Amino acid sequence: MRSFDEGRYDSTRLAQWEAGRARGDGFSRRTALRLSAGLGLAAVPVLGGGSAAVAGPVRAGGPAPAAGSVAAGPIVKPLPPELFTVFGTNAETRWDALRDVGYRVPIDRFFVRNHSSTPTVDGDAWRLKLFGAGLHGSPTVDNPITVSLKQLRRLPSTTLTAFIECAGNGRSFFTTQQGQSVSGTAWQLGAVGVATWRGVRLSTVLRLAGLRPDAVDVLPAGLDANFVSGGVDLGPVRRPIPIGKALHDVVLAYEMNGEPLPPDHGYPVRVVVPSWIGISSIKWVGQIEVSAEPLFTPWNTQFYRFFGPDYPAEGSAPLGRQVVKSAFELARGAQLPAGRPVRLQGRSWSGNGGIRRVDVSTDGGATWRRATLFGPAVDTGWRRWHLSWRPPAAGAYDLLARATDETGVSQPDVSPYNTLGYQFGAVVRHPVTVA
Repeated sequence: MRSFDEGRYDSTRLAQWEAGRARGDGFSRRTALRLSAGLGLAAVPVLGGGSAAVAGPVRAGGPAPAAGSVAAGPIVKPLPPELFTVFGTNAETRWDALRDVGYRVPIDRFFVRNHSSTPTVDGDAWRLKLFGAGLHGSPTVDNPITVSLKQLRRLPSTTLTAFIECAGNGRSFFTTQQGQSVSGTAWQLGAVGVATWRGVRLSTVLRLAGLRPDAVDVLPAGLDANFVSGGVDLGPVRRPIPIGKALHDVVLAYEMNGEPLPPDHGYPVRVVVPSWIGISSIKWVGQIEVSAEPLFTPWNTQFYRFFGPDYPAEGSAPLGRQVVKSAFELARGAQLPAGRPVRLQGRSWSGNGGIRRVDVSTDGGATWRRATLFGPAVDTGWRRWHLSWRPPAAGAYDLLARATDETGVSQPDVSPYNTLGYQFGAVVRHPVTVA
């Protein structure tokens, strides 16, 4: 699964920053500690591309809205309470709504993470704009290379089954399970979903655009409204991807589970960055900058790092891969019959690769049994599992599931604390009542 040396990526970017070869949105050198690029890529031939006129003006710091782009509302699709828990602009999938629906999450119950509102974008007028010093000819934001949806669909396509998961998934358990105060949306475990994405490899588009061998970062930006935090306009949602990851397995997707991308999930085109935190998978992508120096935005400096007493003031390195997690396909607080067999089902996943085993406890962690794995085994997806349990008596029980991935990493009993509540990976206690 590991396609490039992420440690080398961090150390080389740090050297570039210290040498004054990094650029950001006015962030200090201190905030950019431990970021880098430098992957020693071979020269990439120019296969095509060329400058084209911008279809409309471009705002400083981000793309212009696509022609016909309007705010449609926080979330467009129906959000029935039996499928979702709604948090303003976000909607969390209920895990009991995933029982027996198959490996992939149906679009009607796939979670939604929006920074603002879902925009309505005219796919016929949409253009993907590519520019930056990491491309031959250094096309500019005012004179970029452009790609239409029709042109994108003519390129060789690929399909990828992968999970997308918000970095804050499980955040509420820092408070309810570990007694720690964190900020952000109080997700339980439903800010994750697996789908089959169809589109074009980002590497294909970059090479056609004329990728230079000294390219460092790839910065997609979305067409949704600018994100305002604490009264400060931070611009469109955007977060750099290291060139090594961008060329490995990142997809510009225009279909989800065999259908055109729905509005809430990025129509007409979104980025899918397998195994990494969800903020990397930019929806409604409108432009991509390819740089020859490290790039910084609020989404890899003031957000999506670990902050707290165990981290430096500027925070940890930017978050990348997701941690190991497990969830039961069962409502929290569900009522189960005493003395009769119950089939417990769930799903486990990891940003490191496939799941090797899952152990389940039905007595609060006193004893454990290995669950049976079933269904597809997809390294960038999740693994389903089941276990039969006959509750011995009426009462309250805590169910626990602990997964171990192919690298040997298992879920811990306690998740390291960080003030923004990212990447809660500890074993979650799932309460049920037996009557």
